Amino acid sequence: MATKIKEWRTIPLGRLVRFASGGTPSREDPHFWNGDIPWLSAKDLKKFRLNDSIEKVTREGANNGARLIEAGCVLILVRGMTLLKDVPVGVTERMVAFNQDLKALIPNREVDGHYLGFYLAANKFRLLTLVDRASHGVGRLPSDLLQSFEIELPCIEEQRKISDILLTWDRAIERADMRVAAESRLKRGLLERLLTGRKRLDDFSCQEWESVRLGDVITESKLRCGGAAAEKDLYTVTKAGGMAPTRKRIRGDSAHTCKVVRKGWFIYDPMRLSAGSIAKWDGAGAALASPDYTVFKCEESRLDPEFLNHFRLSHQWTQFVEGAGTGSVRVRVSFSDLAALKFSLPPLEEQRRIAAILNACDHELDLLRRRLAALKRQKQGLMQKLLTGQIRVRAESVKL
Repeated sequence: MATKIKEWRTIPLGRLVRFASGGTPSREDPHFWNGDIPWLSAKDLKKFRLNDSIEKVTREGANNGARLIEAGCVLILVRGMTLLKDVPVGVTERMVAFNQDLKALIPNREVDGHYLGFYLAANKFRLLTLVDRASHGVGRLPSDLLQSFEIELPCIEEQRKISDILLTWDRAIERADMRVAAESRLKRGLLERLLTGRKRLDDFSCQEWESVRLGDVITESKLRCGGAAAEKDLYTVTKAGGMAPTRKRIRGDSAHTCKVVRKGWFIYDPMRLSAGSIAKWDGAGAALASPDYTVFKCEESRLDPEFLNHFRLSHQWTQFVEGAGTGSVRVRVSFSDLAALKFSLPPLEEQRRIAAILNACDHELDLLRRRLAALKRQKQGLMQKLLTGQIRVRAESVKL
């Protein structure tokens, strides 16, 4: 991200900040912990603006083993496995303490703390080249290399205006992230109430739910591709992405034993069902998958596939799957194991209405996540342009 803007200077980080190390107060002294001062560690550097932490210390704890720094300081991870793939950076927005895996960069008058934090965050790929492995395999960011790391620096007024602009986006991202989290919690609560009957839809409140085994309303499919087939993608099942094509394409005899998954059918990995490796296929046409997967379909006169697709996210499903199956180290959940799940099933039309409500919630969440992703892309683009001088900001010309 180097720039040659003549008004900007290139200065080693060590000339702009004072380095400070943190620490951990004794866990054995209760007077050191559960106070009101944030004590930051690597797990707290998931966001840029640092004003809270998972653990907190007292003033006594901060003065006995940790270190206090003021608002406007940069915290950067200098030790840990995370450094093998990322270099988390944040800026303090209140007085905090921090542990020994972090390094505090306390800015002098030449540099704005937020500007420095944004600059380091935008240059993580350069920082990653400085990371080495300690003897026990964890990542390490040496202080001497960090001190010589070059920073492109406009005047302090321009730094602050750049920070103001990027902080505007950062706050918008934080609000959007909070909205996604809130909507996710609302959807989770609604799902549990609707799928257990604690909340009934008015049109169906007088109708009874039926107690069934899952095996009463689903059927295992062992349908194979058979014979020759045109070249097709082979699909796998993931927790996060559902069914996804592998890098392997198959045809002819190699497709012979593959299982067929038709639209609306379910597929899961018997060895990873408890980890969430199950999906409903909604693609056009049929998909092919490894014979190691289990495939089943709903008896659609009794069980709506969309309803089941939401039910598999419920606490009841998760609790059952975690205790099902055979094996001591790697648990295998066969179709017969899964078929033993007992649950209450609403009338078919109520199932469809419940699924439609939850699908609408998912659609809203998807829109919110897309907006959040768009804000992050916009911020990334602004960082690239503002921190290299591609877009210049005059202190007197910007009002936020």
